[in-house]
Amino acid sequence: VQLQASGGGLVQPGGSLRLSCKFSGGIFNFNTMAWYRQAPGNQRELVASIATTSTTTYADPVKGRFTISRNNARRTAYLQMTNLKPEDTAVYYCKGNYPKHVWGQGILVTVSS
Repeated sequence: VQLQASGGGLVQPGGSLRLSCKFSGGIFNFNTMAWYRQAPGNQRELVASIATTSTTTYADPVKGRFTISRNNARRTAYLQMTNLKPEDTAVYYCKGNYPKHVWGQGILVTVSS
């Protein structure tokens, strides 16, 4: 299984970005997909997850601003981020969990004016 993340970059506070995570080499539909992030000096933390049933969970700091989704036909998970804040600046990682946990490469999101 391989995960290829894309969509990061520099955005001003209040702006939006959409991250994508393309899945290959396994059965996407069996995976709960998740996005994590790691800011400098901090531990990696869960941002959002979406189960095979499309049930979603969100970390409190991003509730109401971020939306996780999946397109099973395209084998891709997404993280739509709106009303971005400087504290959202981090390296973001996507993760799958079947048949084993696998991480995509990190992508940098910088929120700054």
